[in-house]
Amino acid sequence: MSATRVTSIEVAKRAGVSQSAVSRAYTPGAPVSQKTAEKVRKAALELGYQPNSLARSLITGKSRIIGFIVAYLDNQFYPESLQKLSARLAEEGYHMLIFTVYNEPEKVAKTVRELMTYQVDAIVAASVSLSNDLAARCKAGGVPMVLYNRSQDSDLFSSVTSDNLAGGRAVARHFAELGVERPAYIAGWAEASTQRDREIGFRRGLEERGLKLFARGEGNFNYQQARAAARSLFSPNKRIERGERGELPDALFVANDHMAFAAMDCLRHELGLRIPEDVKVVGYDDVAIASWPSYDLTSVRQPADQMVATTVEALLQAIENPDAPPTRIAIEGPLIVRGSTQKRESK
Repeated sequence: MSATRVTSIEVAKRAGVSQSAVSRAYTPGAPVSQKTAEKVRKAALELGYQPNSLARSLITGKSRIIGFIVAYLDNQFYPESLQKLSARLAEEGYHMLIFTVYNEPEKVAKTVRELMTYQVDAIVAASVSLSNDLAARCKAGGVPMVLYNRSQDSDLFSSVTSDNLAGGRAVARHFAELGVERPAYIAGWAEASTQRDREIGFRRGLEERGLKLFARGEGNFNYQQARAAARSLFSPNKRIERGERGELPDALFVANDHMAFAAMDCLRHELGLRIPEDVKVVGYDDVAIASWPSYDLTSVRQPADQMVATTVEALLQAIENPDAPPTRIAIEGPLIVRGSTQKRESK
């Protein structure tokens, strides 16, 4: 025979308080004295009571759940951000419901609609593109949305990114200071604002220092495609998107670290090139692996802690005031110089 579920009425009776006091004791931010909360939790422990979050959400109209949509998790920046975001939201009494979806408009729209059936209080979207129509549906449904590490040319979304334009410029400045003459670039997914702004910043920075982009490939934020792009740009017997004389680039900026690792693996292990002696390599994100001795990658650091804190603040403000105008925030991060651009002195 199945055990009978303990109710809040039984907890209230054991604790000597009202049923509403039991409810308040398990509702983040609700007014309840410490003494009452302790009595309720003691009684609940003795009886084996577990509060029903779904039932409480029907009463309060708040699920305390934040939906998170991401296109892929193989880029280490997103698992790291997800861990930080989950911990920060937990401090505010929220939980996360995570969906991964291939970055196609119909699939993204279907996922957003499904998330809304879970009565989420808000949605964070990372590495996916969203239509204005989809944003309007969310707004009409009272579900605010914040873009993380993405922005869109729309006044319907709040967004939090690193300053990708400044990051691209910093890479160009670093190359110029090192005397680079033939800088190359491996691009990410063309529809991503991060890709667009990093390349624009890089090109502008090169122009400001009298340099031009020497060669360009496309990796679409994918390891294998980035490796193929590096192979095309640097193989001596290929002339794809390379300078007129067929010379090899002497430096490479890659739109994120995930692709930069692929490029470095190709340059070293397939083509026998030395980093940084033959080619200097810079990535973007500064994920943990970038500092490992195997890569020692110079990279533009995305300030994930600050980006996460700002995202949570934007979420809470949007939940509290759904009619507030969206905000766009870009946080500048430093260029972390390592051995992939400057040869270390041997000890």
